[in-house]
This record gives sequence, structure tokens and C-alpha cells, in this order.
Amino acid sequence: YILEVKTYRYRGHSMSDPAKYRTREEVQKMRSERDPIEQVRDLLLTGKHASEEDLKAIDKEIKEIVNQAAEFARTSPEPALE
Repeated sequence: YILEVKTYRYRGHSMSDPAKYRTREEVQKMRSERDPIEQVRDLLLTGKHASEEDLKAIDKEIKEIVNQAAEFARTSPEPALE
């Protein structure tokens, strides 16, 4: 399967890009009307493919995975410079 998702960058390209080429209002409008995560969430709920509880459980699992990965990175030794 191929899943194509057209997204909108809410922030600049990097830390040094303040994204002054878009107004705050434009970004907020895109977030409220076209956020791809919220769109998929709504499709899952309205299509009865998942319940609110299912999505909360998925979010919790993802947060645990990310926290474990971050902890592993923090506690792992630095790689050797070769």
C-alpha cells in the first residue's frame, strides 16, 4: 500500500528559519482546517475504525516507546570517534 499525505510545515525549515514568510493567522488556519493527524483521527472515529479509547491507548503506547528510546539515548555511552 502507498499512503500519500500532503502536509503543511507549521515551523520553518530549521532552527535558523523564523518562517516570516507566513502569517500567524495562516498557520493557525491550516492547523484548524487541514491538520493531517486530526483528519485521520476524525476518519478513524467517524468510520468506527477506532474508538476514542483505542486512540488514547495508541497515544500512550507511542509516548512510552519514545520515552524508552530517549532514556536509552541518554544512558548509552557516546560512540567512539574513529
